[in-house]
Order: sequence, then C-alpha cells, then structure tokens
Amino acid sequence: MSAVMDAAPQAEADEAESGAHPIFAGAPRSVEFNKLRKRLIRNTREALDRFAMVRAGEKWLVALSGGKDSYGMLALLLDLKWRGLLPVELLVCNLDQGQPNFPKHILPEFLGGLGIPHRIEYKDTYSIVTDKLPAGATYCSLCSRLRRGNLYRIAREEGCTALVLGHHRDDSLETFFMNLFHGGKLAAMPPRLLNDEGDIEVLRPLIYCAEDDLQRFSDAMAFPIIPCDLCGSQDGLERNAMKAMLSDIEKRMPGRKDVMIRALGNVNPSHMLDPKLFDFAGLFERRTGV
Repeated sequence: MSAVMDAAPQAEADEAESGAHPIFAGAPRSVEFNKLRKRLIRNTREALDRFAMVRAGEKWLVALSGGKDSYGMLALLLDLKWRGLLPVELLVCNLDQGQPNFPKHILPEFLGGLGIPHRIEYKDTYSIVTDKLPAGATYCSLCSRLRRGNLYRIAREEGCTALVLGHHRDDSLETFFMNLFHGGKLAAMPPRLLNDEGDIEVLRPLIYCAEDDLQRFSDAMAFPIIPCDLCGSQDGLERNAMKAMLSDIEKRMPGRKDVMIRALGNVNPSHMLDPKLFDFAGLFERRTGV
C-alpha cells in the first residue's frame, strides 16, 4: 500500500509571500538561529560540492524517518532548492515498517500541509525482524537492511537515481571507531556510494553536520518527531559506547570531532600499514643509488 502526493498550489503561494520555503514559516527569527541555519547550510553545501553529489535534472528519493536528522536534512535540502542551489527533483519517502503504535498520521499531515511531494509506503518488516531474532535482541541492524532494500525498490519505481539519507558527522565517526576497535579496519560511513546492483547511489549530504547542531535546529523548528524506539529495541551497546567516548573527548578537547572528520578526508597511504594502498616493496627501486 502506497500513496504519492503532489505539491499544493497554496503552499507555493505561501512560499512566494514569505520569501522562504513553507517549512520555515514557524522558524525563529533570532540571530542565533540564523547563524545555526547558515552553518548547517554551509556544511551541507560543502559535502554536496566536495563529493560531486549533484547532477542537474536528476531525481532524489529523500528518506524521512520522522527523526531529528531526517527532518533537518529535508529542511536544508528544501532551503537549498528554494535558493536555486540544488537543481534536482526531490521526492520524500517514509517507510512505515509496522512498528507497534507507529503514528501513521504525522508525516502525511506534515508533508501534505507544506505541499511537499511524498510517498508513504507500508511494508511490515517488523514482523520479519521479530520472527528471525530472539527476544531481547537488538533489532536495528536487520531492520536497517530491510528498510534499505525497500527504499532501493521505491527509488527504482519512482525513477530516482539517488537515495538520500540523514547520517551526520557523529554517525560517521562512531562507525569509524566501531570498525577500528571491533572490525580491525579503517572505514567510516562514506558520503557517497553505489549500491551493489549499480543503479542507485546513496548520498549523505549531512556528513559534515554536527549532531548537536541538528538537535538544536530540530528543537527550534519544532518538527513533529517520531521516536525511533517504538519497537522497544535500542541501538547496540558498541555504538552507544563510541558515542559516549566521542562525547567525552569533545568535552575534554572542544573541536576534536571536526578535526577527526577532516582527518577521514586527509589520508596519507604511505604512513599507514596497508600494502594494497601503497607500494612499500617498490621503495627499493625508488631508493637513491639503487
């Protein structure tokens, strides 16, 4: 069961009158909020530009879970599009996975009231997860994989070339340290990747945005947040431990998270230990006098 809604003419009229996309109609007019909004826009534009995410005329499927990060991403993308800085078509999609007590009315009312094109898709993956995992297990990993597969399908059905996700700076750093401590590898959440089938790109335009900034932005915008723990499951203990560790580092040494996310884009292969990335054996041939 799915539904696709078109933009409302009244919302377009409101946008023209207000001088901004209708999603910002109730936003604070304070200097503090404007600085926050500009910083998030600047970080988002940097990611879009640095990783060459935008190709004019394409269509993106914007995943909206109802959490602070995906709401913030949607508002920032709409802001850029309204300013003429994002020449792509946006289709917002929420996948209702059948979690108990999921408030089905919130997102259709929010998106429809603002005239934002959207598709609401119902797919009961919750029953699959609870059937396959033992009681008390963390559902998040399997739930995420099932959700991603359905979003790829929807992107194909809607003619979208990219699936846009709201993962931010802190998500990428937590993933990096989980891989470092538990996986024995150096890997984080990439800002852009191609799916296994080679037909849909995954984009993460918030990769430079701080989670704290997104939280303040969400609070100021008063988004109708849908909690992520409706199923009773929580993120794994490993990710929570990484989040606590990074929070402690940032508290002791402010600004370290920004330094770390920049470090992920400043790799020196000759100073690592991976012979697949650097030809250590070839140093003999390059050595002076050999």
